[in-house]
Amino acid sequence: MKEADLIHKTGERPITRDRLVEDLRIIGVRAGMELVVHSSLSSVGWVCGGARTLIEALQEIIRPWGLLVMPAHSGDLSDPSGWQHPPVPESWWETIREEMPAYDPDRTPTRGIGVTAELFRTWPEVVRSTHPQLSFSFWGERARESAEGHGLDFALGDDSPLARLYDRQAQVLLLGAGYESNTSFHLAEYRADYGSKKVVDSAAPVLVGGHRRWKWFKDINIDSDDFAEIGRAFEKKHGDEIKRGRVGLADCRLFSQPLCVDFAVSWMERHRR
Repeated sequence: MKEADLIHKTGERPITRDRLVEDLRIIGVRAGMELVVHSSLSSVGWVCGGARTLIEALQEIIRPWGLLVMPAHSGDLSDPSGWQHPPVPESWWETIREEMPAYDPDRTPTRGIGVTAELFRTWPEVVRSTHPQLSFSFWGERARESAEGHGLDFALGDDSPLARLYDRQAQVLLLGAGYESNTSFHLAEYRADYGSKKVVDSAAPVLVGGHRRWKWFKDINIDSDDFAEIGRAFEKKHGDEIKRGRVGLADCRLFSQPLCVDFAVSWMERHRR
C-alpha cells in the first residue's frame, strides 16, 4: 500500500506508541509472557515511528523478564536449484553456491518477513539463532538460552527453538498477519504422521572454523500452502480460546502455541496425504 493511501486509511490521528500499548494490553499481551509475533506493519495503519514504535510498544508490555520472539528467516541462503520466488537460470547455480556470503547472525538480512522483524533482529540485546535459513530473534531474560543450539538438521523440529517455546507454553500473536505466517504450524509438520512427508537435502553457506563452506544437511519437505485452511479449522474448534481484537487498524489473534501445534498435528494426520 502506498504511504498516502495508508495515511488516508488511518484517519484523524496517527497510530502512536501509547495507542499500541493500550491495544496490545486489551487483546491480552502481558508482562512476563513468552510471545512469538508475526506482524504486518502496514495493516496497523500509519504508525508514528514505524517499526521502531511497534517494537518498543511490545517491549514495554513484555518487559525484560518476558521473551519477545520474531522469525528472522533468510531463505535465500539455500540451494538455488530449488528457488521459485523467483527462480534463477541454471547457469547461475554454481556461481551462487560459490559466492553467496556465509550466514552471519549479525549481518545476514531477513527475507520476506517484513520490516518489523528485520529491524528487530538488529535491535540492542536481541540474540539471533544460528540456523542459516530458519533462524529466530529473541529479546528478554531467556533470549540467549532460547537461541542456542539451533542445529542445521530439521530446522523447525523437536530440537529447534519452536519446540522449546512449546515446552514453556508460549503464546503466538498474529498482528495483522494471517495463519499462513504462523511458523509454529511447521513444528506440527515434524510431529504429524502423513504419507507425503519425506526427508530432503538442503544446503546453505555457513562458517566452519572461520571459513566459508557450502554445507548440506537434512530436513523435511515443509509446506505452508494449507496453513490458512488449518487456521480456519483451528478457529472453528478453539474459537473460545483465541483472543481477538485490533492493534491500531490491524486484526489480531492471540493464542497458545502448544494448542495450535497440537491441533495442527491432528489436522495434518487427517487431511494430508
